[in-house]
Amino acid sequence: MTEQKQLNPVLKLVLDIGPLVLFFAANARFGIFAATGAFMAAVLIALAVSYVMTRHIAIMPVVTAVIVLVFGGLTLVLHDELFIKLKPTIIYVLFGGTLLGGLAFGKPLLGMVFDQMFSLTDEGWRKLTWRWALFFLLLAVINEIVWRTQTTDFWVSFKLFGVMPLTFVFGALQMPLINKYSVERKS
Repeated sequence: MTEQKQLNPVLKLVLDIGPLVLFFAANARFGIFAATGAFMAAVLIALAVSYVMTRHIAIMPVVTAVIVLVFGGLTLVLHDELFIKLKPTIIYVLFGGTLLGGLAFGKPLLGMVFDQMFSLTDEGWRKLTWRWALFFLLLAVINEIVWRTQTTDFWVSFKLFGVMPLTFVFGALQMPLINKYSVERKS
């Protein structure tokens, strides 16, 4: 089995966050509907660049892209921003639910996603999967509260300046668990 090519970490970060930054900038300048169209295009471009560079695409970006295209398309066709606001909630519930479902069947699915990055014991993968599943479900609740109680501009800003930092901080807070349950890879 050959090892899959990996993206440069800086390029991966740009491909992951770039569409959201473009969404924020386009919303500030042109409004939510133009921002939604730009976001949809940027997500597709990010997937294409990722595929060209590595010759594979991870499942999470594909699922995210499909949901962005469906809900972004509904937003544009029906001219109703509700759909793009629901998109994060659906993605977070889907990811959190999938992780919990994997645990219910004895498969900590997070290990399949992050196995290239680090190697943990089975207990470590279970604990990390539980934490990320609950974090995604919490993000779903937060998204619902923010879009239902705040302006569209605030919601868009919160996605970039609230959710992204929360996710980075949460990820960093997992390092003690990762270090505790880390195992040496056999060459």
